Amino acid sequence: MINNSGEIPFKVNFDIKINKSIVSRAKSISAIYSTKAFHICDYESNEEVHRLQFERVLEELKTVRKINKKINYKLGYSNFAFDLWIILHKIQQKGSFIHRRQYVRGINRAFNENFQFIDDYKEEKNFKRILSKITLEDVISAVNNGKEIRKMNEENYQCNYRKYGQFEYYTENPDMTINECVEQILKECKAIE
Repeated sequence: MINNSGEIPFKVNFDIKINKSIVSRAKSISAIYSTKAFHICDYESNEEVHRLQFERVLEELKTVRKINKKINYKLGYSNFAFDLWIILHKIQQKGSFIHRRQYVRGINRAFNENFQFIDDYKEEKNFKRILSKITLEDVISAVNNGKEIRKMNEENYQCNYRKYGQFEYYTENPDMTINECVEQILKECKAIE
């Protein structure tokens, strides 16, 4: 969307890789100049397996700085699921859910759909149809909606706040930092102030 806009003075180029190991990904980046990288993931639940998985991600992000100081990794996470980020493009979602499957209600409301199950929305053709309904203005709204969620958490949920090294997160949903990654991209290419 940025590159297709005639109003934005800069273009973006992404090198996207799906990679479970942040350390191996960082080793494959030949960064001789300052390089920004984003790791996007979910904080899936407070179950021990998911909590430990998320803490391993944070540990790897910390380790990356030792591998190459030129790589500046930023964590973009969503609590519980990436679906929260998608919903925020059209509507605000400040209420918490017990399970990730419940996000289907927000998807349906935000995009005027009628998916019965979250897996229906995640089918490739359905997901692409949802993405086609998103505009650059919607992305900016999602960034702002994410800020509102974080502000709400800071004001109301200090007991669910966690700090792991340089990374801060909330263990209760909703919460996210994906919006911070996207906001940084939008600011650097002058799409927003």
